[in-house]
Amino acid sequence: MCGIVGYVGKRNSQDILLEGLKKLEYRGYDSAGVAVYTQDGLQIKKSKGRLANLESKLSDAPLRGTIGIGHTRWATHGKPSDVNSHPHTDNSHKFSVVHNGIIENYIALKEELIASGHVFVSETDTEVISHLIASLYDGDIVKAVQKAVTKMKGAFALGVLTEYEPDKLVAVRLQSPLIIGVGEGENFIGSDIPAILEYTRNVYILNDGEMAALTKDGVELMTLEGNFISRELFHVDWDIITAEKAGFDHFMLKEIYEQPKAYRDTMGARIDAASNKVVMNEIGMTPEHIRSIRHVHIVACGTAYHAGLVGKTVIEKLTRIPVETDVASEYRYRAPIITPETLVIVVSQSGETADTLAALREAKRNGARVVAITNVVGSSVAREADDVIVTWAGPEIAVASTKAYTSQLIAFYLFGLYLAQSLGTQDASYIADVVAAMQEMPNKVEAILAQADTFKNAAEQISTHDNLFFIGRGLDYAVALEGSLKLKEISYIHSEAYAAGELKHGTLALIEEGIPVIALATQEELFEKTVSNIKEVKARGAHVFGLNAEGETELAKVVDEVLTIPATLPLLMPALSVVPLQLLSYYASLARGNDVDKPRNLAKSVTVE
Repeated sequence: MCGIVGYVGKRNSQDILLEGLKKLEYRGYDSAGVAVYTQDGLQIKKSKGRLANLESKLSDAPLRGTIGIGHTRWATHGKPSDVNSHPHTDNSHKFSVVHNGIIENYIALKEELIASGHVFVSETDTEVISHLIASLYDGDIVKAVQKAVTKMKGAFALGVLTEYEPDKLVAVRLQSPLIIGVGEGENFIGSDIPAILEYTRNVYILNDGEMAALTKDGVELMTLEGNFISRELFHVDWDIITAEKAGFDHFMLKEIYEQPKAYRDTMGARIDAASNKVVMNEIGMTPEHIRSIRHVHIVACGTAYHAGLVGKTVIEKLTRIPVETDVASEYRYRAPIITPETLVIVVSQSGETADTLAALREAKRNGARVVAITNVVGSSVAREADDVIVTWAGPEIAVASTKAYTSQLIAFYLFGLYLAQSLGTQDASYIADVVAAMQEMPNKVEAILAQADTFKNAAEQISTHDNLFFIGRGLDYAVALEGSLKLKEISYIHSEAYAAGELKHGTLALIEEGIPVIALATQEELFEKTVSNIKEVKARGAHVFGLNAEGETELAKVVDEVLTIPATLPLLMPALSVVPLQLLSYYASLARGNDVDKPRNLAKSVTVE
C-alpha cells in the first residue's frame, strides 16, 4: 500500500510532492523519496523512515523544479533502507520511476538486463522497471513505457520521468490504483485522491490497462496499446478524511473491501500459473531440512492465533505432520518441548507483538527453525525469523483486523501446499486443484461483498441483543472464534464461540428464548453433525442464522435465516466464510453507534507483555 504522487506545472514541485505524501501517510510506509527535474538534471532524494527524515534532507539541499514524482514505500522486495526506497533510476540517472505493486517476473528481467551490462544497486523489483525503460527508449518516453509494460508481469501503478523529455510525466495503472488530477496550468498523479485534493477536485480515475501522459498544459489518456481515450472528469466533493477512506465511511469497511486485492497480492508470484504449483523463494529450508520436521508449533495472539488454528488443520491435512497451536502469551511459560526437529511458525500483523517476539526468541534458543508470517517487512519478527512470508495486505488502519487475517490464511495455504510439494504427501493433481481454487477466491470475495446488504440486515437484528453465540465444527469452529472476536471487540456485544459438538456438555444452559446463534455449516463432511447441533439450540428457543455455501438446500429447513456464500473446496472455506462475519460485526457496531475504527480499550499493535 505504497503512496505515489506526481506533479507537472509552474510551481515548485518539491513542496507539492511532500504535501501530497503527507496526505498518504495514513496508508503506512517505511521510507520516502522524491525525484525532481532541476537545472542540474534529474535529482533524487530519499530516506528510510518517516517523512520528517526526507524533509530534513530537502531542507538542507532543496530540489527546485516544476516537475517531479514522490513515493512512500511499504517494503515488499528488500528491507526498508535508503537504497531500496523509491524513486529508482537507471545507470545513466536519466530515468526515474515510482511504483506500487509487484513485478512477478522481475528476476528474469533483471538477469536479462545484467547480461546486457546494466548494474543494479537495490534489492527491489522496481529498479528493474527504470533499467528496462531506459533500455527501450528511442526518443519517445510514452512508447518506451508501453514496450516495458508488455514485458512486465504483475500488478503495478507507475509514475515515470526522464531527463530527455523534462516537460512530461507518464502514469500507468494495472491492478493498482492511480488517479490523475487536472488543474489550470498544472496536472497531478496520485495513488489516492487525498494526495491531490488540496490542489484540485477534478480527476480522471484510470482503469486497469490504461495510462496517461501529462504536461502542464494537458493530459492525454490512452490504453497501454496507445489508443487514445476520451473520458469525463470526475468532480470530488468529499472532505479530506472521507477521501482517505476512498469514500467508505470507515477504514474497517474499506479494508474489508480491499480483501480481494490482498488475496491477489499475497498469492502473487508465489503461484506458477502455468503449472498450478506454489513457488516460495523466500523459504530457505533445504528439502532435507523439510523432511527432518517432526512437529510444528504455531504461535500467535488474538486474530493471528485464529489464523493459526486454520493453519493447523491446513498443514496437518496436507503434510500429515502434527501441529500444535499456542497463544503466544502462554507458550514459553508452559515449557514447550522444542527441538531442532521443530518448526515454529509465528504470526503477527505488525511484526512487533511483544508476546510473539518472546516466543520466537524462546524457539530459537532451543534450536528450532522459525518461519514468520507478518505484514511488515522490516519488523522485529521479520528480522529475527529464519524465513519470512510477507502478507501483502498493505497497512491496516482500523484496530479490528480484517484483511491482515485473511492474508494470513492465504499465507498458511501457500506454505502448507509448499511443504506438501516438498514432502510428496499430496498428489500433484490435488495440489493443482487447490491452487486453481485459490486463484478463484478473490472473485468469490467480491461476490460476497456484492450482497453486503443481506449481512447488514442480519447485523441490525443482532445489534439489539446483549448476548450472542457462534457455533461450528472443524474449520467452521476456527472461523467462529474469529467471528466472535470481531463482534465483541467493535460492537461490545457479549459473544462466545463454541465447537458445536460441545454444546451438550454445559453451554446449552446459556441458550434462552430468542437469543441469536450464528451457525457455520460449510464443511461437507461435518454438515449432518452440525445440523443436529443446530436443532439442539433451536429446541431451546434460539434464533439461528445459518451460514452455508450456495447450492446447499437442507440448512434452510432447520434455521430461521440463511446467509449464503460462493462454494469452494472445504479446506479453503475459512477465507470466504469469515467475510460475512466481518460485515456482521461492522454493521452491528454501526447500528449501536460505536466508533468502529477505534474500539474502546484496544490498540492496533500490542508491544508490551
